[in-house]
Amino acid sequence: MFLQSEDSMRVRSVRVQGHDEMAMKLLFWELEQHLKSSSGASVVAIDNKIEQAMDLVKSHLMYAVREEVEVLKEQIKELIDRNSQLEQENTLLKTLASPEQMAQFQAQVQTTSPPASSSTAVASGPACALAQAASHTSGPSA
Repeated sequence: MFLQSEDSMRVRSVRVQGHDEMAMKLLFWELEQHLKSSSGASVVAIDNKIEQAMDLVKSHLMYAVREEVEVLKEQIKELIDRNSQLEQENTLLKTLASPEQMAQFQAQVQTTSPPASSSTAVASGPACALAQAASHTSGPSA
C-alpha cells in the first residue's frame, strides 16, 4: 500500500470553491483516517475514496481547461478579424500608391529593415505610402 504524508496529499493548483472544497476536504480527511487504520477491509474503502477524490480533481481540471480553451478561442477569433482588417487595409494602400512609391517602399524594406523587425517596417511603410498617395492624387479619396 502507498502512504503519503498530510502535506503531500494536499491538492495544489486546483481551484475549488464552496461545496466542492468542503467535499474534497472531507474525502481527504476520510482517506487519512482509513490510512491510519490497518484493517484489510479498509483497503477497498480507501480505493473508493481515492477514486472519488481523483474524479473530483479531474472534473475541476477539465472545467479549468474548458474555460481556458474558450478564452483562447475568443483571442484567436479576434486575431483573425484583426488580420483580415489589416490585409484589407494593406490592399487598399497598395492600390492607392503609385508604382514609384511601391518601388521606393520595396527598396526601403529590403535595405533598411533587419530580418527580426521586418514586420514593423512593413506595418509602418504602407501608412507612409498612403500619406504620400493622398498628397499626390487629385481624385476623390476613399
